[in-house]
Amino acid sequence: MRKAWIALALTIGTSANAAGPAILVRGAQLFDGTAVHAGWEVLVEGDRIAAVGPHLATPAGARVIDLPGDTVMPGMIEGHGHLFLHPYNETSWDDQVLHEPLAVRTARAIVHARDTLMAGFTTERDLGTEGAGFADVGLKQAIDQGIVPGPRLIVATKAIVAEGAYGPKGFEPGVKVPQGAQEVSGADDMVRAARDQIAAGADVVKMYADYHYLPKEPSRPTLTQAELTAGTAAAHDAGRLAAVHTVTPEGMRRAIAAGVDTIEHGYGGTAEIFKAMHDKGIALCPTLAASDAVSRYRGWNGQEPAPPAVEENRRSLKMALAAGVPICMGGDVGVFAHGENWREMVLMQQAGMPAIAVLTAATSGNARILHLADVGSLKPGLLADIVAVEGDPTRDVAAVKSVRLVMKGGVVVRQ
Repeated sequence: MRKAWIALALTIGTSANAAGPAILVRGAQLFDGTAVHAGWEVLVEGDRIAAVGPHLATPAGARVIDLPGDTVMPGMIEGHGHLFLHPYNETSWDDQVLHEPLAVRTARAIVHARDTLMAGFTTERDLGTEGAGFADVGLKQAIDQGIVPGPRLIVATKAIVAEGAYGPKGFEPGVKVPQGAQEVSGADDMVRAARDQIAAGADVVKMYADYHYLPKEPSRPTLTQAELTAGTAAAHDAGRLAAVHTVTPEGMRRAIAAGVDTIEHGYGGTAEIFKAMHDKGIALCPTLAASDAVSRYRGWNGQEPAPPAVEENRRSLKMALAAGVPICMGGDVGVFAHGENWREMVLMQQAGMPAIAVLTAATSGNARILHLADVGSLKPGLLADIVAVEGDPTRDVAAVKSVRLVMKGGVVVRQ
């Protein structure tokens, strides 16, 4: 097993120029990120896609990968993950933040990154290390340098919360304990934290518009309008995206007014709020799989009727779809197991989103929302991040569970 791990790491670390001869991939059909084409093929040269279409000419010496019965598609993009978390039914969030050594959490994150890549997700937006500081920046560098295998990472580092409004909680009042995010109080403090995180390597500024001050309290707005607006401006001035966790109507209104790029969860959205998101081009990352997983940990067996939290999540997605809001595919993976990122996609289809729309959200849609110009589609000139799955995910998105091929930057990492 250890030798296989080393071999895989070395393979992923191979430079594009050393990727070998051209590779021609053909399956039963090809999904290019927006549409399906029967019989189309994709030709890879180096780390880039050279051609896409039917009956491509095969260069001399090219390696041909025949996958009859499979669908060839772009590498998928996880829009909301936490590589430094593992499922809460294994260890509670509090215990992960307070009691797991950073070295252990980093070792887990390395395994999680590998599992994510092997599941066909060649890019991931990681939205906060939850107490692991700037370790995601180091993991991103290790992946980029070929030291360990994993997806291309977009990282948020610590994330930002209102002072006193996060966790862990439950200790003697006044005793400072390590927090799962960086606390701020006031607009100037917000700007300072955002700039600190950007300087450390953050690609996105993650803020919590609402949360609860004490355990078992309902979520309520925590960051002020001025704080959210200041954090968003600091992110945009630095060419970074702004992502906001919010589950309350007022938190969502403040995030929209601030001009953020994505709203995470959005469970409390209304038709009016989603119209405002649509009008401003703000995307929703619904994280259906998070509410589903937590409900199962609390005893739900998956049968209908679903718990209120699951129903609320489904309703918010349907309202967002009806309003034409851009939908980011991201499941809050880490709450549940890495490598099972497909769970969000299956739940999106079950909630009424057509399979091809879900597949688009997980590829070209997420690339557009996250401003990724080189991935998410199968087009000449883009990076050769290519996946093949058994069956037809454009009809039943659950087919993405059966991964047959993973290529990242022109290098086959799973076949």
